[in-house]
Amino acid sequence: MPPKSRTYQPQKVRAALAAQTGALRTAVSGLTAEQLNLPTRVGEWTVRELLAHLAVQLDYVPAHLDDPLQGRPPLDLTGWVAAVGTVAPLLDEQAREHAAADFAGAPAAVAEAFGRAADALTGLLERPEAADPDRRFEIGLGSMTLADMLVTRLVETVVHADDLADALGPEAFPHDRQAVAAVTRLLADALAARAPGGAVELRIPPYAVVQAVEGPRHTRGTPPNVVETDPLTWIRLATGRTAWAAALDAAAVSASGERSDLSAYLPVLG
Repeated sequence: MPPKSRTYQPQKVRAALAAQTGALRTAVSGLTAEQLNLPTRVGEWTVRELLAHLAVQLDYVPAHLDDPLQGRPPLDLTGWVAAVGTVAPLLDEQAREHAAADFAGAPAAVAEAFGRAADALTGLLERPEAADPDRRFEIGLGSMTLADMLVTRLVETVVHADDLADALGPEAFPHDRQAVAAVTRLLADALAARAPGGAVELRIPPYAVVQAVEGPRHTRGTPPNVVETDPLTWIRLATGRTAWAAALDAAAVSASGERSDLSAYLPVLG
C-alpha cells in the first residue's frame, strides 16, 4: 500500500504548476478559430468550453485565497479525487457560462482571457502565502491545506492538457515532467485508497508503485498480480478517458494474475 499520507514538496509543486501553466498559455496563444470550435472527449465541450473550464480552475485559488474560513471538515488529496466528480454539473455550468461570456470571441480574445487566468495563478505562486505550510483553503468539498490545493491544480492542468492534446495533437500541448509525476502518484494513491489491500501491485514507471485490492498480500519475490502501464495511460484510465479493455487491447497496459483486472475500481476521478 502507499504511505498513509504521501507528501509533495511544495516548492517542486509550485515549479511544476508554473511550468505546466506556462506551457498551456503558450499553446493556447497559437490556436485558430477552427481549432477552438473542435469537439473534445470531455462530454459535449468544444475546445473553447474546455479552455473556459480550465481558466476557471486556474483562477479559482487566486480569486478565493482570502475568503474567510467557514470550518468545513478536513479534506485530503485522495478524498478530493474521490469526491470531485460530485460537483461535475456545477463545473459544466461554470464552463458554459464562462465560454459564452469571455471565450466566445476571436482567437486573440480567447488567448487574452486564458492569459489573465494563467497570470493570476502564476502570480500567486510567487507570493509568500503559497509557501505557508499552515495556510488553509476551503472549497465546497472541505478544507485543504493551500499546498494540497495547488496539487489539485496540477491535476486540472495535466489532465486537461491531455484532453486538448487528444483534440488538437500531442505536439500542441506538451506536459511538464514533474507535473505528470505528481499527478500519476496521486491517482495511483487514490486507487489504493479506493481498493485497499495488497493483492495487486500497480507499477507506473518511473513514478509510482502501489499495492491495492483485497486478497493475499505479496511479501517477497515476483508479485502474483501485476499491472504495469505508462504515466499518461494511467492518468487516462484513472480519469475515465480510456477504458480498461481498450487499454489492454492496445497493449498500453500489461496485467498478469487472476486479480489484476482493475476495471471495477476505475475511474478513480470522475
